[in-house]
Amino acid sequence: MIGYLKGKIIAQRDSTLIVNVNDVGYRVLVSDYTFGKVASMDIVELQIYTHVREQEITLYGFLEFEELEIFKLLISVSGIGPKAALSILSMSDVASIKQAIVNNDTTILTKVSGIGKKTAGKVVIELQNKVSISPQEAAQSGPTDSDAIDALCSMGYSVTEARDALSAVSNDVESVGDRVRAALKNMGK
Repeated sequence: MIGYLKGKIIAQRDSTLIVNVNDVGYRVLVSDYTFGKVASMDIVELQIYTHVREQEITLYGFLEFEELEIFKLLISVSGIGPKAALSILSMSDVASIKQAIVNNDTTILTKVSGIGKKTAGKVVIELQNKVSISPQEAAQSGPTDSDAIDALCSMGYSVTEARDALSAVSNDVESVGDRVRAALKNMGK
């Protein structure tokens, strides 16, 4: 199984990277957030999850080990496949997903196409005992920005641009509208 790749990005399109490692091109699927982060990189280091099915082998890449770990937890829940887990990671950062699970909040999960309230509730119930957040993570995560990210994406910004702009907004600003306005100010719009 492939667990790690380091190489030159030779192609990137639709959250898919082709990574050249010793003249072999590996096709790696990544979250929208990771795709935005690696867009400007020549050489990339990815933690890899290898998914094997009867007819294909698919590689999923992550910049951080913590993101890979939450991905593995998500796919351990029946009804959540690798593509759905990757979509969840595209919706929000790892700290916010963990915070939502600990707080029994299914709103981030139900925003993903194909995941309804029942499946989202099942994810929260099954992972509540497996996910914990430190007091530092709780203080850092602040409000969940999935609605604000959706709003900024509908305005034409990428998930990465939206997350970066929202990360600079104070956690004291809690309403979605105020967070979006503050993020737009941070982007100079």
